[in-house]
Amino acid sequence: MSSISASTKSVFSRFFGIEPMLKKSGPLGTLPSTKQAYRSFIKMAWPSALESLLVGLVGSIDTMMVGTMGENAINAVGITNQPKFILLAVIFSLNVGVVAVVARRKGAEDQKGANHTMRVAILLSGLLSLLTSALGFLFAEPILKFAGADPVYLGDAVTYFRILCVSIVFTALNLTINAAQRGCGNTKISMRTNIVANIVNVVFNYLLINGIWIFPKWGVAGAAVATALGAFSACAISFATLLSRNGYLSLMRRGCWNISSSVLTPVLKVSSSAFVEQVFMRIGFFAYAKIVAGLGPTPYAVHLICMNILNLSFCFGDGLGIAASALVGQNLGSHRPDLSIVYGKVGQRIAFLCSTFLFLLFVGGRHGLVWLFSKEAESIALGGTIMVIMAFSTHFQTSQVVLNGCLRGAGDSAFVAATSMVSIALIRPVLTYVLCYPLGLGLSGAWISLIVDQAFRFVAGFYRFSGGKWTRIRL
Repeated sequence: MSSISASTKSVFSRFFGIEPMLKKSGPLGTLPSTKQAYRSFIKMAWPSALESLLVGLVGSIDTMMVGTMGENAINAVGITNQPKFILLAVIFSLNVGVVAVVARRKGAEDQKGANHTMRVAILLSGLLSLLTSALGFLFAEPILKFAGADPVYLGDAVTYFRILCVSIVFTALNLTINAAQRGCGNTKISMRTNIVANIVNVVFNYLLINGIWIFPKWGVAGAAVATALGAFSACAISFATLLSRNGYLSLMRRGCWNISSSVLTPVLKVSSSAFVEQVFMRIGFFAYAKIVAGLGPTPYAVHLICMNILNLSFCFGDGLGIAASALVGQNLGSHRPDLSIVYGKVGQRIAFLCSTFLFLLFVGGRHGLVWLFSKEAESIALGGTIMVIMAFSTHFQTSQVVLNGCLRGAGDSAFVAATSMVSIALIRPVLTYVLCYPLGLGLSGAWISLIVDQAFRFVAGFYRFSGGKWTRIRL
């Protein structure tokens, strides 16, 4: 019995301990204990994971509430997802650079440089979001027609999308401020702002979709207004976090607002590659959604339901990826690539455990999870099949998000962009079309192609991380 216990302990130490993580380079200084390393990582990761989970839950609750009006309402809201993310792609790209550069400045104890970066990022985010918001509002109908919107629900989709476009400026500024805070390790700030915003969203969803009390019954438009009010609340609270003189990032201390090369060069070095990644990601996701929309209203509604559930599982990986990105950037800024490797490995191990839990949840609770969104027997049956396929993507998905978070935090966004171009913009849509139509697998084919995409990105990220080239990037 004791030998079994000792063997188990040895395996546990090899998998979860930090000693085997630095076989190639060796430590450059004092290393934390295994317990300390996991504690530090989880301390930074859990607020981001909870924040992402809450944001995902609100999106799912939107779908559930709108779903009471039928499949067409679900489709009207769901068809706007990819166009919305396309409009926000430039902001997402900017924020990747903001996290990486602010984390480096924090690691180098350059508070002035971190605040300068944050100020310039706010200016750029405001200007870029105003432009994309105006374009989305003006061209809402042709954009959604191209996305594959059916005439049956096109009118509701256009109304929903235009209201979202009005809120994009608030969403963008909130995301950028929170990106800077995450770079400093202040993940709880972002969590708190989004908790309040999500409460606002859910409350006004209830009031405006169904016309409760003195509020009008606006249906799909009411869901969009609720989302916009939530975005405004999040933006206001994010700015409020910068009004303390004691904060590491603050607007109350004198600082520079000049858009100088000392800030733009390192930010654009990361953000430009991230923008390429976003472009190819959005093209791929857009094509993927358009192909699936062609399968018909019921398969598309089931697809949107399952994507909502998958996005909730993504929240765990997203939180771990954010923590990995910040910790990698800060330790590279402190000239401790060995610690960056340690925290990257810690994130991968935690991701494995989270993915195992999600796998069991998706397989065991597949029909019940779909039932939360739709009571149609056909949808529940098809959704149960898709949930089983989805379960096999969880380990690849969560792990690749953590690995790519490490690479982005180090400034190696060019590699992440290249793998996204190949996997999301080429492999996923092409394979989806072949499996769905010529091979006749329907919606199942679309989800099999998603597993292949996630597996490819995991393998590419794993080999890049293991090679260690990312530890030598300078920002």
